[in-house]
Amino acid sequence: MSDTRTLILMRHGKSSYPDGVDDHDRPLDERGRRQSAAAGDWIRANVGAVDAVICSTATRTRQTLERTAVDGPVRFESTVYGGSPDDIVREITATDDSAATVLVVGHAPGIPFTALELADDRESDAAVWIRRGYPTSALAVLEFTGDWSDLGPGRARLTHALRVD
Repeated sequence: MSDTRTLILMRHGKSSYPDGVDDHDRPLDERGRRQSAAAGDWIRANVGAVDAVICSTATRTRQTLERTAVDGPVRFESTVYGGSPDDIVREITATDDSAATVLVVGHAPGIPFTALELADDRESDAAVWIRRGYPTSALAVLEFTGDWSDLGPGRARLTHALRVD
């Protein structure tokens, strides 16, 4: 029998828009730094240890991850930046099965669309919340049973969708 897996899909914290800075290189602003730290606290208190992290290569996602203080091996993947649900799921399914809990730090619309794509109940309160908007620093937590390579559309239960400030 396969193990239960937990997937946390996080949108980066609020970023700033400095003149002359490319989108990929935009940093977090003060609010984003606070949001990211609060999200890390929530993850530790409500999910527990994170065994693996997949993070976009963008500056704001790297800073978000740093501020969460989540401790786990990290893979920085350019496909998460601007990635579709298919791109993001492909990165997740490549995760080693020794990891029970995986955090993905990315962007909208890829991260919220991935949560909705994976959810087995797209009419749940959490799914409705996601469809209404997925603000910076939002988290979606999904659970499923199987290997990471088994993850696909409608295979996971969406247990939480929230923003921590």
